[in-house]
Amino acid sequence: MPGLMACRAEFGPSQPFKGAKITGSLHMTIQTAVLIETLTALGAEVRWCSCNIFSTHDHAAAAIARDSAAVFAWKGETLQEYWWCTEIALDWGSTGGPDLIVDDGGDATLLIHEGVKAEEADPKKYTRMKERLVGVSEETTTGVKRLYQMETNGSLLFPAINVNDSVTKSKFDKLYGCRHSLPDGLMRATDVMISGKVAVVCGYGDVGKGCAAALKQAGARVIVTEIDPICALQALMEGLQVLTLEDVVSEADIFVTTTGNKDIIMVDHMRKMKNNAIVCNIGHFDNEIDMHGLETYPGVKRITIKPQTDRWVFPETNTCIIVLAEGRLMNLGCATGHPSFVMSCSFTNQVIAQLELWKERATGKYEKKVYVLPKHLDEKVAALHLGKLGAKLTKLTKDQADYIGVPVEGPYKPPHYRY
Repeated sequence: MPGLMACRAEFGPSQPFKGAKITGSLHMTIQTAVLIETLTALGAEVRWCSCNIFSTHDHAAAAIARDSAAVFAWKGETLQEYWWCTEIALDWGSTGGPDLIVDDGGDATLLIHEGVKAEEADPKKYTRMKERLVGVSEETTTGVKRLYQMETNGSLLFPAINVNDSVTKSKFDKLYGCRHSLPDGLMRATDVMISGKVAVVCGYGDVGKGCAAALKQAGARVIVTEIDPICALQALMEGLQVLTLEDVVSEADIFVTTTGNKDIIMVDHMRKMKNNAIVCNIGHFDNEIDMHGLETYPGVKRITIKPQTDRWVFPETNTCIIVLAEGRLMNLGCATGHPSFVMSCSFTNQVIAQLELWKERATGKYEKKVYVLPKHLDEKVAALHLGKLGAKLTKLTKDQADYIGVPVEGPYKPPHYRY
């Protein structure tokens, strides 16, 4: 993870996080372990929980709990245990709470906001946390949507940096990470041969693009469902079909939700699927697939094939579907998620965002709004990873830089540039 190693080399000697208390709510994987070790190497005290009940690598959690930080996470948590872990990771005893939050999906941020609302009549625990908090850096689309909603309605309690929309996060973690980890999760869970299958990808954003590319490269015939005409046109230009779920529900072998929205595949869709169709989610929460409707469907039978791989049998037809990771993130529930190199890009953005919030905590630079990292830092994250892949950058001359109106050392693109 060259970006994180570079952060340690550059910032470690100055201990910029000395005195900072950081709570993380992010998948407790081996890659996240390196992020935690980086934060502690820069002087922070850290408490951590996972943002998904199935995504924890127990050996990574144990190693970090032994050596670096307090960790409250294990694979296969119940929902009650999940929220207990989140709450205890936010609890720093008499100091009240963390200074900074590293979030993925926004649950830690949401818990504080909901806690403050509940305590308005009697301010105590969460209000003290709110008053101490310097800010949060958010990892993923779902959490960012929550932050922008809070900013719009005026309820955001502290500054937030949107790491998700850094180019070196969204165009790498989502696209290339999912292109790697979707087929990995499918293979480990089912050992299905993808070649020759009909696969439906619900959503063609950055995650959907990576998933569709992986399935197409593996030999599947890929069909995309989309609400956005621009994304739909992109899919068509890549040689994919764009149809509605209702058009293809009885035809496809594999269904993947990637939207970050709810109620994408409903139980009525699942009833109409062919026998042994595979249904999985790589978006975020488990409400993309109507798991509640499936679990409460009259007479439905659940057969666990192995952990996070379940066959659901419908009584009227005796046909079944295979649901992965109980509708949660299948690449983390059934496999180990994205590879380390691409997560280094994402987590380097997190470290830089946390440093920026902490460094500017007394200046008033950041208000109770959502911010993105500036372009020069995005380019820096990319540059830190080039050497490991044997890349050499061409250098602009001063005359060339003046001709196109950019600094010799960058940034080279305007903020609105679409990569």
